[in-house]
Amino acid sequence: MPTAAPGSPTEAPADRLDQIFEGLQQKSIAKQAIFRNTRAAFDTLRLVSQELVVELSRKITPVDSNVLIEYRPVNDMEFHIKFSGDLLIFVMHSNIVTFPDDYGPMPSKYVEADFRRRFFGHIMAYNFMADSIKYQRMNDPGYLVGRLLINIENHYFLEGVQQLELPDNDMADNLVTPDMMRLFVESAMIAAVNNDLVAPPMQDIQKITVKQKVENQQVSRGSKVGFSFSSEQHHSVDGLLY
Repeated sequence: MPTAAPGSPTEAPADRLDQIFEGLQQKSIAKQAIFRNTRAAFDTLRLVSQELVVELSRKITPVDSNVLIEYRPVNDMEFHIKFSGDLLIFVMHSNIVTFPDDYGPMPSKYVEADFRRRFFGHIMAYNFMADSIKYQRMNDPGYLVGRLLINIENHYFLEGVQQLELPDNDMADNLVTPDMMRLFVESAMIAAVNNDLVAPPMQDIQKITVKQKVENQQVSRGSKVGFSFSSEQHHSVDGLLY
């Protein structure tokens, strides 16, 4: 078979062009649609969060005006809700992902019926101590409270700590709605509020380095230990346990 000279253009075989075309037609178009669904869902999440902050502020201000509940926009893919000593960070990931065949919704008949349902956009809700961000204590832990997966048909799968009001996770029945998004935010706030900060024992913090002092890292910082995860969520993806 003759070979082309190095660097010279060659015509791709028709079967390879067909493979590329099929890949673009099936996966790429599907992923673009999923991204649009996820962005629309995140916009809805942002709107219901703003409404919830206004409602809660009206309730708490007459009782104690020092208790602040704030919505803070960051960019198109991130916003924060600050309340008391807690900070919820909602982040939309820009990439579309899939999972191993035995993870979460993957073995369901609904997902198996259409390969496009194997791909998801995802929105994460993290809980940090508000002062960790304020004082830039880089070693303070944050917690993934919940993760929302959204597919090409605007169905969702919600996973997270047991304190979330997790629905019956049959994606076939779970459609993204404003009410569902509000429940997601409310449940994340309840999970954060109900898990108090626990300080470490004194013997664990008897030593402090100069670096910690210079960087304003409080070695007496506590951590939230009340979060517990659903017993069926023991899978590892990129080193993270769910």
